[in-house]
Amino acid sequence: MTSERASVATAFAMNSVGEACTDMKREYDQCFNRWFAEKFLKGDGSGDPCTDLFKRYQQCVQKAIKEKEIPIEGLEFMGHGKEKPENSS
Repeated sequence: MTSERASVATAFAMNSVGEACTDMKREYDQCFNRWFAEKFLKGDGSGDPCTDLFKRYQQCVQKAIKEKEIPIEGLEFMGHGKEKPENSS
């Protein structure tokens, strides 16, 4: 990706639910996109170097959701280590 295209992509990146989490989200997104393009799409699916970043970001989001009292009862979230429910298509 050229630096101009990277700047445009960054400008349109969504913020996180919690302002304190936005930098973590961008760091994780950047790590994941790099791994996906440079490793996974080239056949190297071994490991995800971004797992720790994801976990920290996830904790930040969970804290922000609680602080903002956003109702999430009944919702299931996908994430590292979670299986897709059997009744989903």
